[in-house]
Amino acid sequence: MKELALMKGNEAIAEAAIRAGVDGYFGYPITPQSEVMEYLMLQKPEERTGMVVLQAESEVASINMIYGAAGTGKKVMTSSSSPGISLMQEGISYIAGAELPCLIVNVVRGGPGLGTIQPSQADYFQSVKGGGHGDYRLIVLAPASVQEMADFVDLGFELAFKYRNPALILTDGLIGQMMEKVELPTQKERVSEYDQSWVTTGKTKDRERNIITSLNLDPDLQYEHNLKLQEKYKSMEEDVMFENIECDDADFLLVAYGSSARICQKVVELARARGKKVGLLRPQTLFPFPTKEIARRARRLKGILSVELSAGQMVEDVKLAVNGKVPVYHYGMLGGKIHSPDDVLKVLEEKYMGGY
Repeated sequence: MKELALMKGNEAIAEAAIRAGVDGYFGYPITPQSEVMEYLMLQKPEERTGMVVLQAESEVASINMIYGAAGTGKKVMTSSSSPGISLMQEGISYIAGAELPCLIVNVVRGGPGLGTIQPSQADYFQSVKGGGHGDYRLIVLAPASVQEMADFVDLGFELAFKYRNPALILTDGLIGQMMEKVELPTQKERVSEYDQSWVTTGKTKDRERNIITSLNLDPDLQYEHNLKLQEKYKSMEEDVMFENIECDDADFLLVAYGSSARICQKVVELARARGKKVGLLRPQTLFPFPTKEIARRARRLKGILSVELSAGQMVEDVKLAVNGKVPVYHYGMLGGKIHSPDDVLKVLEEKYMGGY
């Protein structure tokens, strides 16, 4: 039975994980995401569902625990924040290369370096372009509310197992720490509803044992493996997700995700009140990116503004989608500072909309 609760975004992810029938969580504390593990520890999910919750000795250890557990076909996850995710990059590349499903949560803080615990969106490149070594991709989900923080846990596992690929929930300290009403999902059993033919269960009477590895010393075989991965990443386009807000008659389009999208929803409202036809396209998946939708809408626009809590990262993908059809601009805030709707609207009107 579903139920309503008032929760922080981090808490909603943790509770949703228990209710999704997750088998194991392995992580290490770091602000502003520490409540994920803290909530799980307090809830004692091993008594509720049998879910294992373990604080590893480091982020490196936790991602390698995920690697091992994912190879057995279990639903396993971890969470961290920017520097911690950086430490996991080698392991994430191994997991992607071995084609294993898992869920990773990044509650982004300001950087570079240790930076600040305030929210940021400057981990876009790291998340969407593959922050580790090799040609790999993650499925990247970008929630804009506490409700989506909860909803994207089950969705993340669904996509991870569908494609046998790591999925990442990319959020930030604003959504992780804010409290909102959330409708929690019903409890699932801890049984796998996914294909298990590939898992490391050892040799059986019906087949040889499965071997899972990301190591291949034969360049021809590694070449074929990489081609297979690239085809898989292309097929992920069928699961692209986005939200259009007041886009159909828009002259000028805002593109924003996560907390920036929340701010831009108010910008659209303020602009419309002034008679300016402004719309918002909100990517819910950052990979796959809504390239085709942005390209389709660009044909009738006078300009696009990418609004981010960064120096300009997603804007590169917006420009690639538009392919020079209309001007594409960027407005960002750095170091944990957050733009206000009035700030964005002022920049939009004074610098970019001109006589529109």
